[in-house]
Amino acid sequence: MNKVILMGRLTRDPETRYTQTNNTLVSSFSLAVNRRFVRQGEERQADFINIVAWSKLGEFCSKYFKKGQQVGIIGRIQTRTWDDDQGTKHYVTEVIAEEAYFADSKKDGETAGNTFENTFGNTAPGNMGSDFEMSSNDDLPF
Repeated sequence: MNKVILMGRLTRDPETRYTQTNNTLVSSFSLAVNRRFVRQGEERQADFINIVAWSKLGEFCSKYFKKGQQVGIIGRIQTRTWDDDQGTKHYVTEVIAEEAYFADSKKDGETAGNTFENTFGNTAPGNMGSDFEMSSNDDLPF
C-alpha cells in the first residue's frame, strides 16, 4: 500500500503548466511539514515535500492555494529519474496528490467547510482511535 497523509504550509504559490503531449494541466508546489519532535535547545525542523496535482485537482490547487497557507494532502509517493543534457542522472521523489484540503483555522464569518480536520478529525496518522477494528480475513473479498 502506498498512501501518504501530510499537513503543512505551502512554501510558494503552486506553479501550473500543461503537458506537451495531451495538454493536461499539472500543478506543483512544496509543503513545509513540521517534524513531530523537537530536540531540546533546538528549533523545530521541517521537511520540504514536493507535491504534484493533476487535472481538476491541479486546477483547484492552483486557483485556491497560496504561499503560507496550511493544507492537507492525501496521495501516494512516486519516484522518477531522468538524464539531463550533460548525461547526469537525476532522481526525484514526490507525492502525487489524490485529495487536497484547506487546513487553516476558519476566519471570522466563515462557515464550516471541507477542512482537513473536518474530514479526519483530530486523529493523528497511525492512531485510528477506538472506533477502528481490524476485520478477520474471512471478511475480505479476496
